[in-house]
Amino acid sequence: METIDVDALAAIDGATIIDVREPWEYEGGHIPTAVSIPMSAIVERVDEVPRDGTVYLVCESGYRSSQVGQWLDQQGVDVVNVEGGTAAWRASGRPVD
Repeated sequence: METIDVDALAAIDGATIIDVREPWEYEGGHIPTAVSIPMSAIVERVDEVPRDGTVYLVCESGYRSSQVGQWLDQQGVDVVNVEGGTAAWRASGRPVD
């Protein structure tokens, strides 16, 4: 599975971003445009994951999103893990919703 840093992610116009953190974490601040599909619900909600392009996965640090990414990759989804996750996004000075 490929990885990308937050600078490269920010440069992609219209990136499909899925935040795999739990709802309370997502509500505490997330990358704008990121859609919440928690790791705990990914199997039940896999049909909501787009398959017509690359999906960028994010969590707080990159660990959970890498686990989800490995599973989604096995399901045939084109996934890229965001290194450093939402913490790196915040640290870069970018806004969160």
